Amino acid sequence: MRKYIIKRLLLAVVIFFFVMLITYTLMRCLPTSYIEQVARQKSQLPGSKSYDEWMAQLRAMYKMDRGIIAGYFGWLVDFFSGNFGDSWNFTIPVIEEFNKTVWISFWMGLITMFFELIIAIPLGIIAATKQYTKTDYTISILALAFISLPTFFFIALLKLVFSVKLGWFDLFGLIGRNHEQLSALGKFFDKVHHLVLPIVTLVIISIGGLMRYTRTNMLEVLNADYIRTARAKGLSERKVIYHHAFRNTLIPLVTIVGGSLPGLFSGALFTETMFSIDGIGYASYQAMIVGDIPFSMFYLAFISILTLIGNLISDILYAVVDPRVRLA
Repeated sequence: MRKYIIKRLLLAVVIFFFVMLITYTLMRCLPTSYIEQVARQKSQLPGSKSYDEWMAQLRAMYKMDRGIIAGYFGWLVDFFSGNFGDSWNFTIPVIEEFNKTVWISFWMGLITMFFELIIAIPLGIIAATKQYTKTDYTISILALAFISLPTFFFIALLKLVFSVKLGWFDLFGLIGRNHEQLSALGKFFDKVHHLVLPIVTLVIISIGGLMRYTRTNMLEVLNADYIRTARAKGLSERKVIYHHAFRNTLIPLVTIVGGSLPGLFSGALFTETMFSIDGIGYASYQAMIVGDIPFSMFYLAFISILTLIGNLISDILYAVVDPRVRLA
């Protein structure tokens, strides 16, 4: 196991190097250039230097006067030395803006994942065990509806019903107007109250795929020979399903759970934007549309590392779920 993990970590370093090289190259080729915008603004000030002089000065300041390969290695050295630079768009250190926005997205993602697992997996199992019944058809229709549901439409519908018509929730924001007058516990529940609709949105649009996936894998396992043998031995249906069948259904589900690690920190762009929540998804979008290379590169590097770690965790969990898998 140790040898396998070391080998995978070394491979992850190589993959990370080439992934970030491609990412850096694409960032340098963006049609939007923050440096050009700043140089144009500064050159229009009274008595200022020309646009070309500002461009040369700013390119040298931000190490953009090098070629792509030289610039990438310069970024790589800074990244591994902990020097992430300042965000061009937010005008504060990258790590400060990241810490300010990532945790709200993380808690939203973690709560969403919790409800997704406890809702979608049991419903998928029920649909598989009651195949071709009204229960199966109902769950399958709901799953397809949730998969097909446009995020922006569902958010608009929730706002219309629960904010405009019923007045239970605010339309926008993470805190209420009297937030500062509340106690510490009151402030906490104020934020929880404002996160209800965003989390409901994320849960509804995400459970459909997992429900279908669980149902499909459960049906495949239930048709296996060893399940028929277990039933022939006189085991109860509950023990057949939840002790024998479900354990083997967990193997493909582990892939989804392990792969969801980056999603906890990547944010939800549409949801955060439409509810005016300053999460990491919306912040990264703002950084990319203006060509904020320091923030975008740090964010994408962070997500790449989490993806590689998630894949490694999935592979290790295979051996935990199924003893027949031997990683070594």
